[in-house]
Order: sequence, then structure tokens, then C-alpha cells
Amino acid sequence: MKLVVVESPAKAKTINKYLGDDYHVLASYGHIRDLPPKTGSVLPDEGFSMKWESNDRSDKQIKAIKAALKNSKSLILATDPDREGEAISWHIWKVMQEQKVLNDIPVERVVFNEVTKKAVKEAMDNPRALDQSLVDAYFCLLYTSDAADEGLGVDLGGRRI
Repeated sequence: MKLVVVESPAKAKTINKYLGDDYHVLASYGHIRDLPPKTGSVLPDEGFSMKWESNDRSDKQIKAIKAALKNSKSLILATDPDREGEAISWHIWKVMQEQKVLNDIPVERVVFNEVTKKAVKEAMDNPRALDQSLVDAYFCLLYTSDAADEGLGVDLGGRRI
């Protein structure tokens, strides 16, 4: 079985119908981890690394993804095609890697702009790697937001941009 992770439970239900019994589709419910709401989550003295944390809801989704991976031949990340969706996919991959549950399970990224059977099947036929440029663009916005919040005292309206 192949595990597919999308952002929304409604998409998961629909896409599961399109793909059939060889696939198991789960929802991440968006971000599975985020920067803490307090200042100091970007560490300039440590190469601008970031401190990430999850919450109870995302911990539940992480456990569900980990459990599903035990019976999976591959992990297919099918979050939204924008930079935030790419970052969500990156976090799922990174958490699974850090928790050592991927082992030799291949990870692929698919994108589609509409949730139709044709678009989903076409995406599944054309997987790609994670796009690190999109992930970096998302992180750059987080750095900027954190720096403005902490260093300049300017609230840019939250960390999710």
C-alpha cells in the first residue's frame, strides 16, 4: 500500500475514492509543527536554525502518519502546490526522518491544482522530489517575520505567511 498525505480531511476522503485500494490517504490538517509563539524561535547564532514544536492536534496526525507508514511501500506528499504546502510536505518528511520511521521507504511529492480524478491520477503518474527552493522561500518569510517581531518590535500579523 502507498500512503498519501494531503492537508485536508475532505480532500483525503475524495482522493482516496479516486485512487482505490492500493492507496491509503490521510490528512495532515495543515502544519504538523510550527515556530513557538514566543520570541527566540530563530537562532541567529546557530546558523539561523529554527526551533519547531508541535501541538496536541498535530501530534495526533504525526502518530497516524507513523502508524500508516508501518504498512506502506511509499510516502506520497500531496499537500497544496504553493510554498506553504511545500513546507508542510517538508515538515512531514523531516519529522518522519527524525523519528526514523522512513527506513527505506521512498518519499515522493505530487501536486495538482484541482481535485478531480484526472488531475490526481496525472499527478500520481508524475511525482517529483520536494522543491527546496519553495521550502527556503517559506522559511525566509518566517525569518523575516520573527526578526521584525523580535528585533524591531513590529508585529507582521503572526508567523504563518
